[in-house]
Amino acid sequence: MNRLALYAAAALATAAAAAPPERPAAQASAASHKALTSAEVLAASAPSDWRALDPRNTLYMELPSGRVIIELAPAFAPHHVANVEALAREGYFDGLWIMRSQDNYVVQWGDPDEKKPVRTAQRTLAAEFERPLRDLNMLRLPDPDTYAPQTGFVEDFPAAADPALGRAWLTHCYGMVGAGRDNDVDSGGGTELYVVIGQAPRQLDRNVTLLGRVVSGMSLLSVMPRGTGNLGFYEKDSERIPIRAVRIAADVPESERTPLEVLRTDTPTFAAYLEARRNRHEEWFKVPAGRIDVCNLPVPTRTPPGAAAPAHK
Repeated sequence: MNRLALYAAAALATAAAAAPPERPAAQASAASHKALTSAEVLAASAPSDWRALDPRNTLYMELPSGRVIIELAPAFAPHHVANVEALAREGYFDGLWIMRSQDNYVVQWGDPDEKKPVRTAQRTLAAEFERPLRDLNMLRLPDPDTYAPQTGFVEDFPAAADPALGRAWLTHCYGMVGAGRDNDVDSGGGTELYVVIGQAPRQLDRNVTLLGRVVSGMSLLSVMPRGTGNLGFYEKDSERIPIRAVRIAADVPESERTPLEVLRTDTPTFAAYLEARRNRHEEWFKVPAGRIDVCNLPVPTRTPPGAAAPAHK
């Protein structure tokens, strides 16, 4: 597919992607151009449409089955992100467990006995459920949402906003990572983390601090054996899955890092990808939905062309 055709097809959406937060993203297709599939959009992308993960805000969680990669979101939860990074640097998660796997809901990890000491980090923090909307470059989706006046993306994180209140927050989509807490809203801090493995539980939005998303390794987490205890907790120690280590990517030798790129959401290519997902043009689809939900628009990631596999096993 000629890239000029792609960019022409996405011209309207390009303007919307660069617009202020209050302006909805326009539809990216034009009747005079062939409707593109999402695969065709991505195949026609340029290297500049992608960005590398920032190793300073990327976690590697090493499991017996492989590596899970988590991109952190300091723009929404700066104190929780800093605390989780401090926990990783002090080795807090090393030797702990995946301790909960609740079907169609979450997988959770941490210290089930709450006995492991916290040294350099903090055990609890003030909640960071939402933040001011101002200064956020949010790509707004064109369709209504059940849970929020607006939804879209801030960088590659799914987000929602209420312009009347001037507030924005991350949304509980598949793969999002949050900090577990008790009834007290300030009782979490990152010593217990969970990832969404089921249909998006959006009722949790603004009730739990979301601090990142899994960009690689969901196939390892989503297949965890389901716990038979209350809320999917494992009832026996032998059922828990050990965590070998959690490290910040910047602290890992470059030769052992996993090279990954994320599609930038502020590009014409993402606008065209959005429209291709909103109206599926693959031959199999007979009735395009004509709608898109923030949790039904996964942001693509890829291994950069020609990148070598990490030395880490």
